[in-house]
Amino acid sequence: MAPRRTRTTERDRSRRVLSQNFLADPAAIARMVDAARPDPDGLVLEVGAGRGQLTRPLAARCGRLVAYEVDPDVGAELALVCATLPTVTHRQADFLAASPPHEEFAVIGNIPWSLTAAVVRWCLTAPRLRTATLLTQLEYARRRAGDYGRWTRLTVLTWPEFDWRLVGRIPRSAFRPVPRVEAGILRIERRAQPLVAAAALPSYRRMVELGFGGAGGSLAASLAREYPRARLVAALRASRLDPAAPVGHVWPEQWLTLHRLLHAR
Repeated sequence: MAPRRTRTTERDRSRRVLSQNFLADPAAIARMVDAARPDPDGLVLEVGAGRGQLTRPLAARCGRLVAYEVDPDVGAELALVCATLPTVTHRQADFLAASPPHEEFAVIGNIPWSLTAAVVRWCLTAPRLRTATLLTQLEYARRRAGDYGRWTRLTVLTWPEFDWRLVGRIPRSAFRPVPRVEAGILRIERRAQPLVAAAALPSYRRMVELGFGGAGGSLAASLAREYPRARLVAALRASRLDPAAPVGHVWPEQWLTLHRLLHAR
């Protein structure tokens, strides 16, 4: 007997593309809002607002809220929720196509997991972003926050301007439909004062890109392509770094020390 073939609907395709897993547990919703710490007088952009599970509690904690949802099937429900909340504006639109506000703002959301990298990139390039609190796959949040004792290129590149933290975990059972993996609450916060002067940021970024370039399998081998050996050896020693250390094991603070020593006049 031939296997039964099921028809793939447009809604099924949409769910796969948008990676939609809606928060259904009140305790998880409260944990997410608490982790976001919205400014009671500030502007918040909510990404992937869905049916408004986070929208209501966020509206009660911030000054103004703009709720983005691109999926028209749930957008109609979200519009009804937003219509009852005077400080909330509903946008049936793609958040990634939106222009960042000209005033300080925060981004909060249970984002589509397939679009995590794009949402994070949008946030990092928004000049007036203050914080981004995003519900992502736990693995992604742990890697970006250095939770494994290893650090990614993106985290190190942006460390002078942004602090990355894993501030909570949400179990699979808190979502409908239930995803295959657990979620992490990733908080990205712009530093009030950058750890590297604005004029020195380009040289810092070039150094990090060079370090993550992969030459020779170690940080020392990669950096030796550009920096004098004697200065590099002294900088590694002062930073308490083994010359054979893999680049991912170098902490952001050690990168800052290396940059200061290698570029000292």
